[in-house]
Amino acid sequence: MPEQLADTVDPANWTCPAPLRDQPVVVMGHGGGGALSAELMEQVFVPAYGNATLAGLADSAVLELGGARLAFSTDSYVVRPLFFPGGSLGDLAVNGTVNDLAMSGARPAYLSAAFVLEEGVELSVVGRIAHAMGAAAKAAGVTIATGDTKVVESGHGDGVYVTTAGVGLVPDGVDIRPQRARPGDAVIVSGPIGLHGVAIMSVREGLEFGVEVASDTAPLADLVAAMLAVTPDIHVLRDPTRGGLAASLNEIARASGTGVRLEERAIPVPDAVANACGFLGLDPLYVANEGRLVAFVPPSAADEVLTAMRAHPQGVGATLIGECVAEHPGMVVVATGLGGTRVVDLPLGEQLPRIC
Repeated sequence: MPEQLADTVDPANWTCPAPLRDQPVVVMGHGGGGALSAELMEQVFVPAYGNATLAGLADSAVLELGGARLAFSTDSYVVRPLFFPGGSLGDLAVNGTVNDLAMSGARPAYLSAAFVLEEGVELSVVGRIAHAMGAAAKAAGVTIATGDTKVVESGHGDGVYVTTAGVGLVPDGVDIRPQRARPGDAVIVSGPIGLHGVAIMSVREGLEFGVEVASDTAPLADLVAAMLAVTPDIHVLRDPTRGGLAASLNEIARASGTGVRLEERAIPVPDAVANACGFLGLDPLYVANEGRLVAFVPPSAADEVLTAMRAHPQGVGATLIGECVAEHPGMVVVATGLGGTRVVDLPLGEQLPRIC
């Protein structure tokens, strides 16, 4: 990195401050996918809504309706900037919800799209985002079937926000949820991690790392279908977005009452991501992804599932990174290259806010 740029960069700008846990107001960390997000859900929303379907707190809810098993999910997208290497707000708004449905094993079918536009935003920008959504929906094999648009006064928004909801069909015999993790399960990640977070950071802060880092945003439903063709008995799937791989694995460990042990040398971290994180003092395990999944697979099927993943364009870099264990229930640990072990805890907030 150029010396003059290094002199002007304050790494604290990429880290949410650690607020008091009894914070009486909403802080950025509440949207980071870490401990504060979990507390917001557990202390505010779950008691308010009070139902067994919500209590599972999975990426999507699986519902019985008219004799069919449906996956249903919704998500809002507030990424800044709106356009970045490898994608845009439009791509995220489709792929993110498609992937949340796929993490239940569902075949996504229909999406809704709601726009909140700030007065003064250029219509050409809105058009680019809508066009990107249409192209992403076509690539994912889903239909954007309904939507809504609202406009807020100038200064009361941030250009464009998009909320998408989606439904899909869950095949018979598929039961994928975090509570199903079992000791002995192989832990597999579908490819290199950290690319999305570093891509956003490089554009937002004007940083250069020698090579352009592009977001990994992509739909994962076809990859999941290829995995289920090997065995319908995949125990857990998660797409490690906010909070990165660390947050997803901690959520799974706590939901299932098991432990997770990772091998640091096996975790696929691209050089550009490692270099960026090293400079900024960040941990790649906590950096967001938008086109990756982590799977807990019975050990008897792990090799076949890995082979099927590597034969798919979205799983070429699939890697076995660890296993589910009976020891240290609810905790994630990493065996380091030096022979030690470190705990990978649930992040408090998010290293880089407004990531999706």
